[in-house]
Amino acid sequence: MALFESGEMYLETILRLSFDKPSVHAVDVGRELGYSKPSVSRAVSVLKEDGYLTVGDDGALILTDSGREIAEKIYEKHTVISEFLKKLGVPEETAVTDACKIEHIISEETFSAVKKFLCNT
Repeated sequence: MALFESGEMYLETILRLSFDKPSVHAVDVGRELGYSKPSVSRAVSVLKEDGYLTVGDDGALILTDSGREIAEKIYEKHTVISEFLKKLGVPEETAVTDACKIEHIISEETFSAVKKFLCNT
């Protein structure tokens, strides 16, 4: 099943928020992404149907194994690409913003080359 950029963003956001919070709720995701409650609710339903997350009894959003795997891959791309752009001299805020766009479209081949390049610098 194909996951679109918006789905990847939700999964990555849930993962990132979980680094600082014991449980992540839809309201947290909406606040972080600047999305309305109905938009987040719809996305959560779709991600749940597709098996990427579950919702706990307390409303906490819990990544499934496949959801976590995707979120971690996207997060890794985001951090590596941000670092790469900063090393090129791009200001941090711009690097982070651009990495957020690039992380969804970069090929695995190119991403591997960027990671290799960073390891050798």
